[in-house]
Amino acid sequence: MLPCAAARLAPASQVSVIGSLTSQAPFARAVAYILIAIFLFDLQGVFIKFLGDRYPVQQLATLRNIFGLIPSLLVLLLSQEWHARGRRLGMRQWRLGLARGLSVAAAQLCFYFAITQMALATATTLAFIGPVLITLLSVPILRHQVGIWRWLAVFVGFGGVLLIMAPGSEVFTPVSLLPLGAALGYSLSTVCVRLIDDRVPTALINMYASVGALIGSLGLMLATGGYRPVVSGGDWLLLLAMGMVGGFAVLAMISAYRLARPASLSPFEYFGIPFAFVLGWIFFDEAPFATLLPGVFLIVGGGLLIAWREHLRRQRGAAAATVD
Repeated sequence: MLPCAAARLAPASQVSVIGSLTSQAPFARAVAYILIAIFLFDLQGVFIKFLGDRYPVQQLATLRNIFGLIPSLLVLLLSQEWHARGRRLGMRQWRLGLARGLSVAAAQLCFYFAITQMALATATTLAFIGPVLITLLSVPILRHQVGIWRWLAVFVGFGGVLLIMAPGSEVFTPVSLLPLGAALGYSLSTVCVRLIDDRVPTALINMYASVGALIGSLGLMLATGGYRPVVSGGDWLLLLAMGMVGGFAVLAMISAYRLARPASLSPFEYFGIPFAFVLGWIFFDEAPFATLLPGVFLIVGGGLLIAWREHLRRQRGAAAATVD
């Protein structure tokens, strides 16, 4: 949501959202925010895995997106950019804005079902193939050119996925493909945000994505009959906690990417893997060492290689601008 980047907002859509923070905010503060966000996303996974035995994932995703509208509205109301542009709620590319939300809804359903069927750390690790998929999708959608180092990162990351999934062996199941579907949905949303007019306030883009995700999950829940009455007040509290934890995770991630460049922060997102491992061990007695090793190192390595190349590209661009 993703993990990734993801039940997560795209880094490209998270800049200039909250308040009038200074442009030279401390990097340590941004790191603290991103670590809080990643931990909260994994904690949301704990709620989903626990509730998934009693309620369909369509229902969990719908309630998550309903509660997720609260932080989205808060972000919009706090956005100085949105106020400065006249507080308009409409945008020319509204179809694309909602379509990004539908992509997020599909990713949520894949990931939520995966973590109800797999070890939390395993599903989370596979979903971290997202940076690699973003690189691949940027070629046909954004017409970006990918150099040899990024292609190497793609192959390294996919090598890690194959080691964890072990296709062709007796441990492989079709459920292993679901975290990849989730990563694809989140990555598609991330890449497509680049197609939206730069003049549209980021908070408004976020709102359209939230509404689109709610439409997608609600529509699937109604179409499949994926709803069960909530049986107790305790479950309602858990559902509320699930939504609020996810909402606060979104706010923390937005704050982090408002304070520092995405390329500088993206390596810290991989703390989501040990967080998920520890939470899975504490709450579900899961310790999938044999499944994750050594593939997890290749997935993380591929993502870090992409982050490193992005950092170098930005440095060269800054140097060229200084010379000009």
